[in-house]
Amino acid sequence: MKKFFYLLLVLLSSQLFIINGAFPQEQPEYCIVVHGGAGNFISSEFDTVTYWKYYNSIKEVLLLGDSLLSIGSKAIDVVEKCAIIFENNPLFNSGKGAVVNSKGEFELDASIMDGSNLKAGAVAGVKIVKNPIVLARMVMDSTSHVMLIGAGAEEFARLKRIEIVAPEYFETPEVMKRYNSAVKDKNGTIGVVVLDKYGNLAAATSTGGMMMKKYGRVGDSPIIGAGTYADNHFAAVSCTGHGEYFIRTLCAYNLVAAMKYANMNIEDAAENAIHQIANLGGTGGLIAVDKYGNVVFKFNTKSMFRGYKKSNSNPVIEF
Repeated sequence: MKKFFYLLLVLLSSQLFIINGAFPQEQPEYCIVVHGGAGNFISSEFDTVTYWKYYNSIKEVLLLGDSLLSIGSKAIDVVEKCAIIFENNPLFNSGKGAVVNSKGEFELDASIMDGSNLKAGAVAGVKIVKNPIVLARMVMDSTSHVMLIGAGAEEFARLKRIEIVAPEYFETPEVMKRYNSAVKDKNGTIGVVVLDKYGNLAAATSTGGMMMKKYGRVGDSPIIGAGTYADNHFAAVSCTGHGEYFIRTLCAYNLVAAMKYANMNIEDAAENAIHQIANLGGTGGLIAVDKYGNVVFKFNTKSMFRGYKKSNSNPVIEF
């Protein structure tokens, strides 16, 4: 009789958890999370063609990441390959479609970080490298440095036979129209964070910076700890927004530090990081995934292009 009541209690407790939505979810085998920039846009105001262009572009990256992760690719390889797809897409402010500075020139930034060993690579102010994220990965893998900038980074790219293009390659009619009209807003800094089958975390971020930025300006995207961070013990993070504020608060590392030192969960840590940005008057957002596959998006703009795909679920895309 006692066994019967014990089993009944266990069953009732389980049902209560399910009803309240608190039943533990199965941890995913792997997960990919992406962003395409935060900004003051409203997706409901997009025309149908534009809406589906963004939707399908994000879906393409998620499905690529999912296919690579499903066959056992490592997190660091997946974030690089997915970032390349974004950089080749003129819808986003990274690589092709990047915005221009006050001189009408393209200065591209990117960074990548491996959470398994805390190795990182970054480039800033490059003007002729087709895929800055590839160069950032090469800095990480083939040098004892973390960041190369400008002409030095480009010389290194040539040495490593990374694809070089003419500066005009990055032009798109939309960007040049905005530049000629002195329009400063363009959304689209991109980011990818991944948890792979082996428990490794990685992050990548790539951008053209701010429209009409001062010549030589560098934002948060190539700065490890500000725009990008990954640590297998906690989370992988990629940021987007007004970079100066993300630098001043070390936003990406700030999230991880809150988990590490204040024992916050990823949701609270992300909320805290964006709250600090807002307190200074900054705007933007971030994506993150922790070692358990928990995903978080946080932003204080009207919206952010974002999505994720876990091994045990369908893609989720929002903006």
